[in-house]
Amino acid sequence: MNTQIIFETERLIVRRLQVGDLEPFHEMQASYNVMRFVRPTAMTREENEKELPDLIRKYDEKDNEFWIYAIERKSDNAFIGTCALVKDDNRDDEIGYRFLQKYWGMGYGYEVCEGLIGYCKSISMPKLIGFVADENIASAKILQKCNFKEVGKHIDPQLNIPETKYELVL
Repeated sequence: MNTQIIFETERLIVRRLQVGDLEPFHEMQASYNVMRFVRPTAMTREENEKELPDLIRKYDEKDNEFWIYAIERKSDNAFIGTCALVKDDNRDDEIGYRFLQKYWGMGYGYEVCEGLIGYCKSISMPKLIGFVADENIASAKILQKCNFKEVGKHIDPQLNIPETKYELVL
């Protein structure tokens, strides 16, 4: 198996980010609709040109706890989004995912979430958490369909919007 590949699903490959991902990475992160539940503004080209190499460098850091991977469609090798495994403030393993808007509604979110769960079980993570803005109904449905349970509600401090915390014991 290619060491750049983290896991595969029926239609998707989850792999390490590459410098060549810049154009679709930027397209995704520059979209207000994609980023509106993540940060107050979409990201600029300059921000993405800095962030992508920073994320790639993290793969080689000894105590890295911020893993962002590319999601690639097998049928045409298109970069369609990213998924994340990061330690949150409580040292829990948090998952996340985002897709270019043109790939929304195709079942990729559920597919990558199921793949992440399988991968995390294979590396013996005890549980996963996810935070979803209450307005982001599609993401909440994905986590619920993957058997995550609601464990709390709060106001996101950065966006000042209601958010729900979900948890899945593996």
